[in-house]
Amino acid sequence: MTESKDVNLDFDRENRTGLAEAVFCEGKSDPQLKTICDTVVLENKSMLFTRLSTEKFEILNSAHPQVLEYDEVSGTAFHLPKGSEPTVPLAVVTGGSSDLPVAREASRTLEFYGHEALEIHDVGVAGLWRITERLDELKRCKIIICVAGMDAALPTVLGGLVSAAIIAVPTSVGYGMVKEGETALRSLLVSCAPGLTVTNIDNGYGAACAAIRIINNFADLEE
Repeated sequence: MTESKDVNLDFDRENRTGLAEAVFCEGKSDPQLKTICDTVVLENKSMLFTRLSTEKFEILNSAHPQVLEYDEVSGTAFHLPKGSEPTVPLAVVTGGSSDLPVAREASRTLEFYGHEALEIHDVGVAGLWRITERLDELKRCKIIICVAGMDAALPTVLGGLVSAAIIAVPTSVGYGMVKEGETALRSLLVSCAPGLTVTNIDNGYGAACAAIRIINNFADLEE
């Protein structure tokens, strides 16, 4: 572990859990984030930054130009992303284009670990043909992260159509009674499709980490 003032980075986490240290940037001060970035660069460690605003990225980029690879849609940044080849066919699927920031957070996290996911967007159940015409591709996947707001019906539908492990991510997208994603979360928790894994609201990062844990165990079995 590396400690500096009120920042304590756990670089040994990947050895213990298979999941590398990541920095959740919301709520952290500019000096805290700069200290983290300074430490990561000094020790030449890989790092994933999540929920990093454009404004805070610009501050870090000024201190360490071109060190972080930033994606504005997902609010994620890499330092020294992993370079391993993908071993498991993956997909990230969204019900609507408004779910894209959460989905991109998931796909960027997978990319950090060296896994490129098939991305299929805006295929919600309001037009069921949109998902059924992509089924041949999805049936080849071992893990599908499915991101949906409103009533979050898409993961349940997929659960009745494919054999992949499905990690469902409810989002806060929608009107009125969606209650900032609570309705989607409750809907997924009572899904009639058995075996769905459900993350917290808008937690694309957590969904990708669940996928990485599965992948790591696939690799252990192959060995």
